[in-house]
Amino acid sequence: MDPMVIRAHERGHAFFGWLDSYHTFSFGNYMNPDRMNFGALRVLNDDTVAPGEGFGTHPHHNMEIISIPLEGTMMHRDSMGSEQALHVGNVQVMSAGSGLTHSEYNGSATDALKFLQIWIVPHTRNVEPRYDEVNVGTLTPNVEHTIIAPHGHAGAMWIHQDAWLSLADLTEGASLQREQRAPGVGTFVMPIEGSLLVNNTQLARRDAIGLYDASTVTIHAQSAARVLIIDVPVVLA
Repeated sequence: MDPMVIRAHERGHAFFGWLDSYHTFSFGNYMNPDRMNFGALRVLNDDTVAPGEGFGTHPHHNMEIISIPLEGTMMHRDSMGSEQALHVGNVQVMSAGSGLTHSEYNGSATDALKFLQIWIVPHTRNVEPRYDEVNVGTLTPNVEHTIIAPHGHAGAMWIHQDAWLSLADLTEGASLQREQRAPGVGTFVMPIEGSLLVNNTQLARRDAIGLYDASTVTIHAQSAARVLIIDVPVVLA
């Protein structure tokens, strides 16, 4: 199957004054039937929240929600009793399962909050809601760091899906070569910053590519780059 290539300027866009959001996949008022999901990866939003503003308390059900702060401080509160201030270097996971409510606010009165919000469809519905977060610290250059993996993988957080999420900081000219995680699992790559060549497709900042059945994925940094890599089942039961 041909790769899914989504350029940064082709994403959906919503601006509400307090929120400036770009949607890689259909979300809210942005509806593109050709960009509903990449397998189990349902949402990848690139959000900027104005100082002192945020998402008020709202519900979620049966979704694995991952938040990655890029700038500023994210204040998180949920119905499970979790209250956290998340900064650059933190990655947050929330399994909504049978239902929860939460809020996310910019913790600064002067500076913008920028973060990625990722939703992955779970393989099991109505599980008990759960929360987890980790500080990944400074990434070793030119190494793929797996932050989320299927349940039971040592050294990584987990979600209710056979999915992986990784980050890598690549120096200019460096490359990563990786094998397909498992049969039926595709690889989605986005340069958060910088530019890449992924299996001979050029990607600029916030462009993305979804590779459905590539046995090998080669990621080459054409400039210094921070890379988001998400591996998910591409055929859902």
